[in-house]
Amino acid sequence: MRWCASWDRQFRRIPLASTRFRAQRREGRMLVGMVVSNDAATLIDLADAADAAVSGGKAAPLARLLRSGWPVPPGFVVPVRAYADAVARLDPHRDPDAARALIERAELPSTLVAEISRELVRIGGPSGYVAVRSSATSEDGADAAAGQHDTFLGVRGADAVADAVRRCWASLWSERAVEYRRARATDIEPPATAVLVQRLIDAEVAGVMFTGTDIRIEASPGLGTNVVGGEVTPDSWLVSGGAIVDRRLGAKDRRTDRLHGQVVTRAIPDSGRFCLTDEMVSRLARLGREIEELFGGTRDIEWAIADDRIWLLQARPVTAALPPARSVGAGSLTGTPGSVGQAAGPVRVVRGPSDFVEVRPGDVLVCRTTEPAWTPLFGIVAAVVTEIGGLLSHAAIVAREQGIPAVLAVPDATTVLPEGAMVHVDGDTGRVTLTDER
Repeated sequence: MRWCASWDRQFRRIPLASTRFRAQRREGRMLVGMVVSNDAATLIDLADAADAAVSGGKAAPLARLLRSGWPVPPGFVVPVRAYADAVARLDPHRDPDAARALIERAELPSTLVAEISRELVRIGGPSGYVAVRSSATSEDGADAAAGQHDTFLGVRGADAVADAVRRCWASLWSERAVEYRRARATDIEPPATAVLVQRLIDAEVAGVMFTGTDIRIEASPGLGTNVVGGEVTPDSWLVSGGAIVDRRLGAKDRRTDRLHGQVVTRAIPDSGRFCLTDEMVSRLARLGREIEELFGGTRDIEWAIADDRIWLLQARPVTAALPPARSVGAGSLTGTPGSVGQAAGPVRVVRGPSDFVEVRPGDVLVCRTTEPAWTPLFGIVAAVVTEIGGLLSHAAIVAREQGIPAVLAVPDATTVLPEGAMVHVDGDTGRVTLTDER
């Protein structure tokens, strides 16, 4: 059943700012500080933010859903114009690190902070906590990769939101985002971003849904970051023709929630039970079909459930099809086929960013899970093997986008597979075979 709250009718616009600059010489170096002054840019109510060129690729589909009566958390958008003004005198292509640092230190005026404060009262709900999310013009489109820009959860207060806005702007020039654009030859035109601020949904259960011929749903208790980030092996369901044809119990040993004013991840005992009822799975699947019909194509949908209400947090196009379901053959190690194809190479165990320098072209990346910052590795390695994570996690989506084999949820892969040993990775069947223990 579609639902629309009274805030669906609110289309307020609030004066924002453009940017002027001041320069100082200190210790022989030119330091540029950005100060924002009143001008033509405006904050945009999310319900009125359907133009992706103005509000970015994450906000625009949500605005369309909201205007159509779907349950999307209320919010507002700091438009692309504000970012463009903020970087008008910078040359981030020349020195991305320096540009990022300057953007993070940009000064926003008290008038803007006051306007943000008033909007937070309108959208914040009982807790006052919000999510601040990048919404780049190139983001969440059919050709965009997952997880390239930043999101901040559990933000409260105008000063904290202003800081998160700056950090979202700066994330366009993170190493992972710059390397991704270079690899895809999309750095010819300067990137631009809006920032989406929405009420934070304190989810009891959250996850991801891919629509298509069949619908795949993955879920875990708490906020959805653990499912998206591959930090758990989620419960999963396959819905075909309106019926649940497959369900698999995950390993849900941690959850992320807003507790005592902070977003924290804590270990929990695995209940050994599914986190969604079949009735709720069917509700999600029906919702997915209707959203697919609205947009006219398959959708990668992030959602959250609180007090038995489903909230929609994302509705981007599916950028790479899921691998077909196949039976897993016998072998040394087996997991979930995450991205089709086969490859062989030496094992390179990576436990964190400090190990990135050891990765060589043609290695098989073996890790517990991956994060968005790991994206540049996917352009180097021959295949990916993770210990945890689902088909709809970051590692799986990026592997499919890059066209490299991936096998997920292989227990103890980082300890069972020796460093440097040759392995064959079969992303079609989920087999990882040790071929030469050198």
